[in-house]
Amino acid sequence: MDLQSTYHEPVMLSECLEGLNIQPEGVYVDVTFGGGGHSRAILEKLTTGRLLVFDQDPDAAANAAEFKDDKRFTFIAANFRHLKRYLKLHKAEKVDGILGDLGVSSHQINTPERGFSTRFDADLDMRMNPNIEKTAREVINSRSSAELQRILGMYGEVTNARTAAEAIFTSRHSTPIDTVADLKGILLKYAPKHRENKYFAQVFQALRIEVNDELAVLEEFLTQVPEVLNPGGRLVVMSYHSLEDRLVKNFILKGKFDGELEKDFYGNAIRPLSSVTRKPVEATPEEVARNPRARSAKLRIAEKI
Repeated sequence: MDLQSTYHEPVMLSECLEGLNIQPEGVYVDVTFGGGGHSRAILEKLTTGRLLVFDQDPDAAANAAEFKDDKRFTFIAANFRHLKRYLKLHKAEKVDGILGDLGVSSHQINTPERGFSTRFDADLDMRMNPNIEKTAREVINSRSSAELQRILGMYGEVTNARTAAEAIFTSRHSTPIDTVADLKGILLKYAPKHRENKYFAQVFQALRIEVNDELAVLEEFLTQVPEVLNPGGRLVVMSYHSLEDRLVKNFILKGKFDGELEKDFYGNAIRPLSSVTRKPVEATPEEVARNPRARSAKLRIAEKI
């Protein structure tokens, strides 16, 4: 099977390119390479510029091998929480634009053995980087009922998180919960009628965020962005659920993730980035019809002050 064909069509491609405000000789970073759709389009706009891309998934590394452009293109097999360290290593301490397309890729969802999808039975895995130890199976079978409630409620916004957590905790004492089918079988009776798919999607989102430490990764990444962007450089981030979007929005508006905006002695806002778009950009109805993944996408664009 052609790996490339299993990756999603890049979401809001023209909006992302416009947001990056690409200069042909500039240095750009795509921190979520995946199938390389956004990266390919960025490279086409560069002349003497450089593109550095991050992805911790070995399948993405196979896609990157098709980019025969050693002078302008650098693939970094690492989590983008290590942004600053790897840019320094590759002599790109300052860059002109950074793109992040957050969340799980269509390829990861559509590969049954990765355990991301509610549609296929498989081991409860959900690791974006198959080399890390923590899996969804380990989380489900080892965490306390209170910890499971916290994960489901906070990361999945599951309304009956306590009931679901107790059901998981009780069930695993007689039989380990190893597969997608095992977990769905336990929770089916607690899922709202006619909304089972949405309920399971929320549960799986919560587990995936926990396994991959996604919100902490995003915070660590964002706090490094102002240090590596040149003045006038752009940050373009696409998120797919409110937890991610809230972190991105707050960091752009306030330079931090919670609390009030800080001001200097003269009442001027102290923040490293300035929002380019007043509201998040959303996909057109035509794109959503063509690419359902775009439906929940929110694109935020900021500029280094």
